Amino acid sequence: MKPDATHFLRDILRQPEELRRTLEQLAKEGLPGVRTGAAALRGSSELYLTGIGSSWHAALTVAPMFYRNLRPVYLLEASELVHFAEFRPGSAMIVISRSGRSIEIVQLVEKAQKAGVRVVGVTNNPDGFLAERADVPVVVPVALDHAISVNTYTTLAAATGVLAHATVSGIPELKGLLRAIDLAERAIPDWRNQIGESKWIEPRRTTYFLARGGSLGSANEARLLWEEGVKAPATAMGTGSFRHGPQEMVREGMRFGIWLDASRMRSEDLAVARDLQELGASVMLIGQQVPQGAAELVFDLPPVPGDWQFLTDSIPSQLAAERLALVSGEDPDTFRLCSFIVEDETGLLGGTRSGAKP
Repeated sequence: MKPDATHFLRDILRQPEELRRTLEQLAKEGLPGVRTGAAALRGSSELYLTGIGSSWHAALTVAPMFYRNLRPVYLLEASELVHFAEFRPGSAMIVISRSGRSIEIVQLVEKAQKAGVRVVGVTNNPDGFLAERADVPVVVPVALDHAISVNTYTTLAAATGVLAHATVSGIPELKGLLRAIDLAERAIPDWRNQIGESKWIEPRRTTYFLARGGSLGSANEARLLWEEGVKAPATAMGTGSFRHGPQEMVREGMRFGIWLDASRMRSEDLAVARDLQELGASVMLIGQQVPQGAAELVFDLPPVPGDWQFLTDSIPSQLAAERLALVSGEDPDTFRLCSFIVEDETGLLGGTRSGAKP
């Protein structure tokens, strides 16, 4: 790594080690919390799964584990849940939060517990409100990212995946997951070279991210990386939803990133990629066993069991966001407007206008 590498890139490159450490910690000293949390979730009358920001995307990645195992969840982002929902006693709620201190998370935990809901908190911060107040805290200690959530996103997704798997079908076997992480780490230098040589990385293009299943969380996370790191607008949605109207705006020169599921809707989504390219768009494909040459930029992910592709499928888009920020002349290591932790609900500039420290 070059000595002048961005903090963003440094955080991306240490990610495989943080993921390995997270899974191993949850299988050892963190196992009692996972088992207690899973028991609380199994015994609930209704189950909620929520977060905000990157933590909400982590919730999106693991929801299919519940649905595919006949355990439906109410999947709603925390700021909507706290203001527009009421809860029945006997329910349980998985609340995901990097810091455990975001204003919506604090309010939601208080509201849920007052209504008789058992809260299972998944967080990186052992000293945060969520870790201290959750009925069952699952704490994943990692070195915090410099600014943009990288490790604090994927480790929370991994931990919530372990919790979900334990709830519906038992503690997951780690061997296949750890191997996928190892193989992804080895692939990173080649992925960086691909990105550096591709015309897909060009400034000032309209960008759409499309995915299905657990990768829908990864697509939304990529959208956030564009907004926080590249300082450019982007859109993320389900690939199926995209085909019901939004495709009308496709024009030559647009940029698309598409995640392919390991087993479902692959031929259909490859057809979407082909048609987008025929219409003049530039396409990036991310998935397992993706045919080389199927798009301008192809990232072939290592094989991974079941619904766990989300463990590694954010890495290519993270690398692409870091590279595009630099070629666009943007600094991915600083935030212009956003606080590292959002602890009030007032405007965008409220803290600065009122004289409070940003």
